Amino acid sequence: MVGVKRRSMIAVLAFLMLMGIAVYFRLWVIDYKISSDESELLRRQFDIANREAMDESAEWRLKFDEEAGKAKKCLQELKLFQESSQKVENASDITGKLAILKKENAILLEKVQRLQQELEEQKLKCDSKT
Repeated sequence: MVGVKRRSMIAVLAFLMLMGIAVYFRLWVIDYKISSDESELLRRQFDIANREAMDESAEWRLKFDEEAGKAKKCLQELKLFQESSQKVENASDITGKLAILKKENAILLEKVQRLQQELEEQKLKCDSKT
């Protein structure tokens, strides 16, 4: 009787162990399906996030290119303005130089007239001596 009880207990224990292993494998298969679904979901989310990041990067690059173009245009306008202001300064310098040259010319004309008068006086002195 003890031997029969013992065998039935061992059989029940073995059956329970097999059932536990079967349940474990069933849970493992379910978890694997969920995990594979999650990995697929994660991959899709990553792809979506990656595309969004690429789009945002492209938008920022476009904005940068536009701002760089605006800065280049402003720099060219500034250079043109500087060149034109230098021309104005050169023109005012030329006007100033012209005024100075006119003054010098007037002074030189006065000296030429004085020298001509002195020459005439010298000629008169020479003529009167002879």
